[in-house]
Amino acid sequence: MPDPGAVTPPTSGPPVEIAAFDFDGTLTRRDTLLPYLLRSLGWPRFLLALLRSSPWLAAYASRLTSNHRAKARLLQVSLGGRSAAQVERWSADFVAQYLPEQWQEETLARLRWHQQQGHRCVIVSASPGIYLHGVGEALRLDAVLCTELELREGTLTGRMTTRNCHGEEKVLRLQAWLAGRGLSAAAVVLHAYGDSRGDVQLLNLADYAHYQGQPWVRQSPRD
Repeated sequence: MPDPGAVTPPTSGPPVEIAAFDFDGTLTRRDTLLPYLLRSLGWPRFLLALLRSSPWLAAYASRLTSNHRAKARLLQVSLGGRSAAQVERWSADFVAQYLPEQWQEETLARLRWHQQQGHRCVIVSASPGIYLHGVGEALRLDAVLCTELELREGTLTGRMTTRNCHGEEKVLRLQAWLAGRGLSAAAVVLHAYGDSRGDVQLLNLADYAHYQGQPWVRQSPRD
């Protein structure tokens, strides 16, 4: 996805408005990772991947391990060893054929409104870049900040090259993106949209925030 490049804001004038959207459950009606893996792998290989990662998934459900570790295991057993060309075909099909039926129309309309106002729009999501960058191109976004996977010699290892973009990591990734464009907190008005506890820190950071379509009241991530 093309990088719009670093921009230093003027010393006076209106602030830069940024709209940051979670993806799963916010721009879409549901989680997308498991449907992506099922659609791509087919039932037998998908069920085998779930079986091989089930101890980590069960530990996460019982709060005995982190979201990062459970997801890392699922991605490794599902996508490790797949060629980049094959995954690109899966992702193109997923973005073109599956996602159009999954959009949250109200949130998508809000994204379009921000774009019409000239605001910079970004996705900040724990979902993997293997298909989210295609979403960013389709929706003409300014950036996609997400969980990135390792590629070696044309093959996915299944390992992450970034932290899982969830919770506080969303804030860190967005702040790094803003800093890379010469945008300080004082020069930005931030709008944020989310739907789960993994979005709380991002919503708390925003000047204007919406949670599941409703105005957000700042709170602790543990609330």
